[in-house]
Amino acid sequence: MAAILAGAPARPRRLLASRRTRVGMLYALPVVVYLLVLFVYPIFSTVLLSLKDADGSFTLHWYVEALTGVNLSVLFTTLRISAETAVLSLVFGFILAQAISRLKPLWAGVAMLVVVVPHFVSALVRTYGWIIMLGDKGVVNEALPGGPYQLLYNELGVVIGTTSMMLPYTVLLLYGVMRGVDRRLLAAAASMGAGRVTIFRRVYLPLVAPGLASAGLLSFILSLGYYITPALMGGPNQTMIATLINQQVPRRTNGTGRPRRASSCWSSPWPDCCW
Repeated sequence: MAAILAGAPARPRRLLASRRTRVGMLYALPVVVYLLVLFVYPIFSTVLLSLKDADGSFTLHWYVEALTGVNLSVLFTTLRISAETAVLSLVFGFILAQAISRLKPLWAGVAMLVVVVPHFVSALVRTYGWIIMLGDKGVVNEALPGGPYQLLYNELGVVIGTTSMMLPYTVLLLYGVMRGVDRRLLAAAASMGAGRVTIFRRVYLPLVAPGLASAGLLSFILSLGYYITPALMGGPNQTMIATLINQQVPRRTNGTGRPRRASSCWSSPWPDCCW
């Protein structure tokens, strides 16, 4: 096609290019409409709602309140737990993806099925599974000497649960990157006298670094808005942004889509006593 366009006269070439552009825009139209209706419009409406007071006037009160008091503490808690989840997901995901990438294609496919298939089970079901396993009479506490240990309703339980939810994403991304690494580069480094640590640090790690960055960023972003696992496996001190939003938005809007007037009880992430 490129050769045909290069040898064609200027005017027919422009006509052909413009026709391809129109056809491409026509194909992209359903996707654009889908994104506008189901993504752009809800976010734009939420932003407009956040800039309105109870009487409909412009205000920045909600943003000021979100960055002060207990709300700011919840934000820091969310960032901390998300960072911990991203780091642990990278560590375990790297080890698992590295082991799978060294298998033969058939066994690697089976191993990836074992990693991915549980992800299609409801997150609620998997979370309750972790609650059963980490409970005082669960498998983990029964296997550990000197127990039972408090593994639930604290930050440890939340991080364990969210890491298990993010792990399939990390393994998928890292496996694709590791599978594309040319093993001849590692063999060439070894033939020149480099040790295993040097090969890993100077050759292998730089090649997989883009995958590590992508997997870590994805796990961190997904953890920021995760709701089910932190809400079920954490306590009041592990309240995250998604939980706070779920508590406050229905009460602030009163089901009308318009903000209610601010109240002093919103300084707490557990405002049930106020209503």
